[in-house]
Amino acid sequence: MANTMDKTIGYGAEQIQVLEGLEHVRRRPGMYVGGTDIKALHHMVYEVVDNSIDEAMQGRCDKIRIVINKDSSVTVSDNGAGIPVDVQKQTGLPAVTVVMTKLGAGGKFGGGGYKVSGGLHGVGVSAVNALSAWMETKVKRNGKLYRQRFERGVPVTPVEVIGDVAADDTGTIQTFMADDTILQTLDFNFETLATRLREMAFLTRGVDICFIDERPELPHEVNFYFEGGVKAFVRYLNKNRSVLHQPIYVDMDVETTHVEAAIQYTDGFSDSVFAFANTINTPDGGTHLTGLRAAITRLINDYARKQGLLKENEDNFTGDDTRQGMTAIVSVKVIEPQFEGQNKLKLLNNEVRYHVETAISEAVSQWMEENPREAKGIIEKCRLAYRAREAARQARDLVIRKSALESLTLPGKLADCSSRDPRECEIYIVEGDSAGGTAKQGRDRRFQAILPLRGKILNIEKTSLDKALGNREIQALITALGTNIGENFSLDGLRYHRVLLMTDADVDGAHIRTLLLTFFFRYMEPLIASGHLYIAQPPLYRVTVTQSDNGKVKRSSRYVFDDSALETLRKELGVDNVRIDQRYKGLGEMNDEQLWETTMNPENRTVLQVSIDDAAEADRTFDMLMGSEVAPRRRFITTHANQARLDV
Repeated sequence: MANTMDKTIGYGAEQIQVLEGLEHVRRRPGMYVGGTDIKALHHMVYEVVDNSIDEAMQGRCDKIRIVINKDSSVTVSDNGAGIPVDVQKQTGLPAVTVVMTKLGAGGKFGGGGYKVSGGLHGVGVSAVNALSAWMETKVKRNGKLYRQRFERGVPVTPVEVIGDVAADDTGTIQTFMADDTILQTLDFNFETLATRLREMAFLTRGVDICFIDERPELPHEVNFYFEGGVKAFVRYLNKNRSVLHQPIYVDMDVETTHVEAAIQYTDGFSDSVFAFANTINTPDGGTHLTGLRAAITRLINDYARKQGLLKENEDNFTGDDTRQGMTAIVSVKVIEPQFEGQNKLKLLNNEVRYHVETAISEAVSQWMEENPREAKGIIEKCRLAYRAREAARQARDLVIRKSALESLTLPGKLADCSSRDPRECEIYIVEGDSAGGTAKQGRDRRFQAILPLRGKILNIEKTSLDKALGNREIQALITALGTNIGENFSLDGLRYHRVLLMTDADVDGAHIRTLLLTFFFRYMEPLIASGHLYIAQPPLYRVTVTQSDNGKVKRSSRYVFDDSALETLRKELGVDNVRIDQRYKGLGEMNDEQLWETTMNPENRTVLQVSIDDAAEADRTFDMLMGSEVAPRRRFITTHANQARLDV
């Protein structure tokens, strides 16, 4: 019988909603700032600062000041031209009101106000306004100080003159208080913001960026100013590495694109390459990164052939070979950049690849001709990478050929779960056979797999890929996860959508966790970026708490996860009312029921999701902590020794 249901029932004109002004930004914040979490909170700051950086790129601004105020509002000020305050003919409103309340409004859409800009989606400051409980815009222009106030994106005052300034004193001052009814947190992270502002200073030469945190418990002030541009950026990233030569610097206009890049080879085994477009970090790369990589690979092969360093019967170096140990920054300024998504993760302009290739080819080929000894050193580095790649390919093929069943014979014995739906499956990577045995007994076999690792895996920061793949524990990891590694990594084969690192709550456990994080960052970074990697939080203590209730003494057991939580509990209830029953130096000291109850039961457990807020800073930190250079690590340890929690 035919289906005669009227598909129009319940869907008429009354179901069509027209959201006025910026209301759709408040309804769908993820479309504009990426969500409602702390990353979105920080993104609001970046959107406002980007406008000041745009002024700097036009040569109209050389000072930017960012302040987290005592009440957690944020003020961003610059000495640029100041937002126009005269009436905009199209709307009949003051231009500053239009910029602050209309999506797609601004001087970056062909009106001649900006040649290049980072905020070309035209939703930046207006989206911040929409997601703020209140926002106040001040403009210094025409010898006057103007002000307008907004609440949740709606003007609550007209544009008014509140004072006089010097005729040559211009700029914009934006202060906003993020709306805590939309944002999950207003607790800014100083280091995360400082890292991004440092990047902006590297990428915008000659601009003084001052960042101040006035919150009473977190007073900080830093200044960033770099005349060296991206060359200084590369030196900063390689501060803790042994380098083969001075940075190769590229600064060139090719047609409508300005290309700035710096390239330096180190004795390391991984590459650190980062791309920016109009000072916007593009973590997913794009055409500018493709142009850099293609140019470097072609130039090195051409030079090696020309100098007889590659014989006729030898294959060309691959891109992987030519990038091993390379640190590079490529930064382009584009008149009309096309980004993938509002968060600008990837640059799409096709012409930029050709422009970057042209600039890199000209500058690097000239450098190689002028520096033959250093160029030969790079070729030898590539040759070593080629040999290691061939050895790694053989080792990787061996690992891939092993089925999950075969991996059961490895020292890290995989106890798989019964479910075959990766979305509901999780795997615990556990330190030691003893803890692994407890975890196997305490788990839910339906969706939880256990992979015990014996001892410490190799520190891959100091190890080539072929040697890493010869390690049985690393082989077990790769086989169990099913993703392959490095350039061949694919999330399509991931067998568990939650990968949890579970190590002892002592120094050795922290070291093993750091070794694992280094491995995942270097060879399985997309696993972290896509939110699949977690750190389990086993308790450090089991305590008995004594409390009085209507004259009756009651005792109960609790689990405490660290020393600070224990101290807080003692202050709350009194030292005599909190008795330590057991300190769990190792996971194996807990029985299976305790481990399930505290660390593995999804209804009770606490886990930390691993994320990468800034790949360049993460790269530098891993190299400093896990690399071969001892002095930088020693400086870090002595500087932060007073923050350490000793395992006694």
